[in-house]
Amino acid sequence: MSLTVRDLVVEIGGRRVVDGVSFDVPDGARVGLMGESGSGKSLTALAVLGLLPEGATATGSIRWRGREILGLPDRELARLRGDEIGIVFQEPQTALNPIRTAGRQIAESVRIHSRIRRAAARDRALAEARRVQLPDPERLLERYPHQLSGGQRQRVAIAMALAAQPHLLIADEPTTALDVTIQAEILELLRALVTDAGMSLVFITHDLAVLAQVATHVVVLAAGRVAESAPVARLLSAPASPVTQALLRDARATAWRAGGGAA
Repeated sequence: MSLTVRDLVVEIGGRRVVDGVSFDVPDGARVGLMGESGSGKSLTALAVLGLLPEGATATGSIRWRGREILGLPDRELARLRGDEIGIVFQEPQTALNPIRTAGRQIAESVRIHSRIRRAAARDRALAEARRVQLPDPERLLERYPHQLSGGQRQRVAIAMALAAQPHLLIADEPTTALDVTIQAEILELLRALVTDAGMSLVFITHDLAVLAQVATHVVVLAAGRVAESAPVARLLSAPASPVTQALLRDARATAWRAGGGAA
């Protein structure tokens, strides 16, 4: 088992924002954390990474490959992040350094975790850019983030997350800011990358239609608690909780509008 979360509680200012969440991510699995804004899905992921905001506390158990990591010192968690667990955030514009080229940022990510020479890191950066299907990578890696499109920035962010060849990738709403066409390309890319590399994936979103394209199992959160946990196929055909039923209605309405209405 790659990741095991048991009875996770996150409190901010004395208020429980994650309340007894439990789920598993087996080796090679693609698991979705889904819920509306404020459901606790992103805070759950941040707790796994040891990146909770100041003033937040976490209790319970988070085990990574059998090792308890909740409460580890920051230095050990920093080594874990990137080396074994990669993260892709919703808006790459805020994750990327605006005064460094895309290629330099990928190369730096490689060097931090691989301890290789600068020239070798540049070669790896180019290889990672090709791996995430960045168009004309030799040219685009010389550009700064503001000179790239939203989809290109997200591909750079994914390349940085994958540079250390982690065993688990956590993607926190990585397609929300993208248009539908680019969104579909990024979802297909993520699915192919984790499948080819044998990685596990935790994909966070509020959109069941998006999640159905990339995950095989879904954990639905509402008000900080698990409302339902099931394979995607079962969730789509027979959602058990009212929360999931509402999310499914929203997904169908979105698909209907995208298709231009009923035939």
